[in-house]
Amino acid sequence: MNTATKLLYVVVVLAMAVGLAACPGGQPAPTPTSAPAPAQPQQPAATPTPVPPTPTPAPAAPAKQPVTLRYANWNLGTPEENNIQRQLVKAYTDLNPHVTIEFVDMSGEGGWDAILTGYAAKGALPDVFMANNVPLYVKNGWLADLTPFVQNDPDWPDVPEVLKRAFTYSGKVMGLPAAQFIMGYFVNKELYDAANLDAPEYGVPVDEFFNVAKALTDVPKGRLGLDEMEFIMGWYPSTQDPKLGWFSFDGQRMNYNSPAFKAAVAKAGEMKPYTWQGLTDEQKKNFKSQGPWELFLNQEVGVRWDGGWMLPEYVKNAKFDWDFVGIPGGNQALVADVIVVSKTASNLEEAYNFAKWMTFSKAAYAKEAELARAAGAAPKIPVSVDAASIELYKSFVNRPGVLKALENLDNSLVESLAKIVPGYINARWEGKPGIDIGDDKDVNMWYMFNFANEGKYKYEDYAAKLEEFANRILAEAAAELPK
Repeated sequence: MNTATKLLYVVVVLAMAVGLAACPGGQPAPTPTSAPAPAQPQQPAATPTPVPPTPTPAPAAPAKQPVTLRYANWNLGTPEENNIQRQLVKAYTDLNPHVTIEFVDMSGEGGWDAILTGYAAKGALPDVFMANNVPLYVKNGWLADLTPFVQNDPDWPDVPEVLKRAFTYSGKVMGLPAAQFIMGYFVNKELYDAANLDAPEYGVPVDEFFNVAKALTDVPKGRLGLDEMEFIMGWYPSTQDPKLGWFSFDGQRMNYNSPAFKAAVAKAGEMKPYTWQGLTDEQKKNFKSQGPWELFLNQEVGVRWDGGWMLPEYVKNAKFDWDFVGIPGGNQALVADVIVVSKTASNLEEAYNFAKWMTFSKAAYAKEAELARAAGAAPKIPVSVDAASIELYKSFVNRPGVLKALENLDNSLVESLAKIVPGYINARWEGKPGIDIGDDKDVNMWYMFNFANEGKYKYEDYAAKLEEFANRILAEAAAELPK
């Protein structure tokens, strides 16, 4: 045998000897029958590769049971349009193939709440739906308490407190904020520059804001300082009395007889000549715009009061340098959309999961941004706000005033009081306080505020009666809610 074969033979024999010597019972190893070959230089022994134990297969997760959720919203457009909201629903079912979303037909007479009431009477409320009047639904016992779900939801802590409070009743979370839109004045900076005036910025003092609006106005040249006068009554009271929110609401009561609200009515009247409402038909001929809603994009007004839903439009179509001023003094109003879950939903957990996706989910917001970018549009402001979501939003909208407003969301004046406050609709618009104004008999609250500066009556003469009437309505409505 050759040298290599001899060496292999010796190694095998020695290994057998060592192994037998180590056997229990001390049995002697067998003596080899051939003499060993001459010793060769020792080679290092190879380190054996450990073989990992075969893992025990994890039990397969049980297949999720098919679920159909009935969904109603007014922002879905048509199947042909296939807008971003419809695409978000499709994205959810792609991720959750066991879920089918069925769109509920909300066409019909009487409006959103009347149609919901009809479904409720038949025991057929949508499982998840956009809310127009949360207090009404709470009073009627339609809604599921979502507190157990949000308590352990990792995205919930980043929802601004002002939105959490808005839809919490007696300590129970009864709705999920679906969108937040900052509201305030948007400014055309170029108009001010052309007039050698300093354009207002976020935080501008109130008096300076009004003074520069007056200075900018030049009706013969087709240029106004403000678009409309009516919104002043909404925000101005808060700048005179920090305890007051939107339209004088302080969290419990309307303060229509307060010095701050009376000053707001007077200020709206003072600024009327600098707004569209102050123009005569002859003066309107100096403008390209046919109404106040066209003034801003036509570059015929210094500032326009509007909501954040217009941001994609301004990003796309405003051919001038613009920014967000908000409320003079350094604040903004906030408009909130809310989605609720029916107490009669067949699977509350699945209904909550879908409702979250359509509201404050960070993952859904990233998907919405992706869809918006593909469509050449911009997503809404995130509802669950953290550094990552803000950076994502900035990649679409990066205006200093907008970003300052996002840093100050918890101080916002919530404008969506009709969706939140029991009785507010009657206390602000529809209620009739028993007042006749000339030939106008038994007028409602809207009439009293809309015509406060039209010379039909003096607001101060009715302020106390309006406040007493409104607060009686609010108290009665609040008492009807379940505790």
